[in-house]
Amino acid sequence: MSLRDRFTEAMKTAMKARETKRLGAIRLMLADVQKQGIATKNENLSDDEILAVLARMIKQREDSATAFDAGGRPEMAANERDEITVIREFMPKQMSDDDARAAINDVIAATGAASPKDMGKVMAALKERYTGAMDFGKASGLVKEALTPK
Repeated sequence: MSLRDRFTEAMKTAMKARETKRLGAIRLMLADVQKQGIATKNENLSDDEILAVLARMIKQREDSATAFDAGGRPEMAANERDEITVIREFMPKQMSDDDARAAINDVIAATGAASPKDMGKVMAALKERYTGAMDFGKASGLVKEALTPK
């Protein structure tokens, strides 16, 4: 079942159960996926492209929640975190740090990367293989650490 089909089924279920917050989050996901399709002039995004959109949505909401906490708006931060929870249901299980390190070492070996100058090549390969399953913010630090001579 494609991600779009899963969104549609989840939306129907949320409507029937009258889960307004969940329904709102699912509609936001569908809207962002549609915006990405329009922006790329490709209405039929692949599941990997949709996962990239969802990862961006999670990052935006994490930043917003942090800003709301800093601004003394815990109820708004809680709303953002609720949306993150719904979005994560559609994402593959995130890799642990140990799994991420192993994957990074495999990609470094496969690409022949030897210095921090090769970081872009490694990150591109990681994004190609592990979209949705790896936090690329953390991964870039791990890649830099692995490529920096000790």
